[in-house]
Amino acid sequence: MMPITPIAPLLGQLDQRFAERLLRLNEGQQAVREAGSGEAIVLLHGIGSGAASWLQVALGLSERARVIAWDAPGYGKSTPLPMAAPSACDYAGRLLQALDALGIARCVLVGHSLGALTAAAFAQAHPGRVSRVVLLSPARGYGAQPEQGQAVRSKRLHSLEHLGIEQMARERSAHLLAPGASTEALAWVQWNMARLLPQGYRQAIELLCGDHLLRYAPLAMPCEVHSGSADGITRAGDCQALAVALGAPFKLIPGAGHACAIEQPDTVTGLLARALDASLTGSVL
Repeated sequence: MMPITPIAPLLGQLDQRFAERLLRLNEGQQAVREAGSGEAIVLLHGIGSGAASWLQVALGLSERARVIAWDAPGYGKSTPLPMAAPSACDYAGRLLQALDALGIARCVLVGHSLGALTAAAFAQAHPGRVSRVVLLSPARGYGAQPEQGQAVRSKRLHSLEHLGIEQMARERSAHLLAPGASTEALAWVQWNMARLLPQGYRQAIELLCGDHLLRYAPLAMPCEVHSGSADGITRAGDCQALAVALGAPFKLIPGAGHACAIEQPDTVTGLLARALDASLTGSVL
């Protein structure tokens, strides 16, 4: 593991200002982190991350909104889903239980990377619960490309088996950031990735390789798509094409890599604040 010195201030803020909460549900427990009050905005992380990765964005939004970030099923202290190969609908079902337990009737829903599949599935199934959808560097998923999906599945499972979580975190963290990213950003991406759990990660691989986002289109509420211009994982051109397919506006985050909320938290906080304003006024960004 990298020395934690660069992220010591973030770790100091995490439990004090973005505290974890465990929700008791029918099929186990669901871990979330929460800050602030007001209109709810719900943040869904990607395959190699967790709720804590949203810390800086959550603190930036907490004066104007109730910010909720979940650890997806099988991540952190969240109980895995009961099936080996869940779809986005299965993750969305858990999200519904969590929002009910939190007393959240309606929210702005944000999905980063693989979290975009769950966001789209939930928004399609429960349109009355979502005022606006924001997709950050969305993963399309390989469900419509079974041969490519099988290749990606095999590669990721091989890495998990032969490298293990901590070595994967050491080797992959830099790929989620733009060249020249700060030492703090790199350490924070690695810290979050090193907390993955094998069962939850395997289920997320099945989601990535077996489902696809456009299965859940069109959406009944406003949707917007953003991508870092230096994203080497979900490339800007692919994200723009997905936005076109969704009928959603697309904007670049200049200079950002895939982990845009960690690399450019102020920029992401600003675009989510505008999304919150738009959801309140019904305006179009």
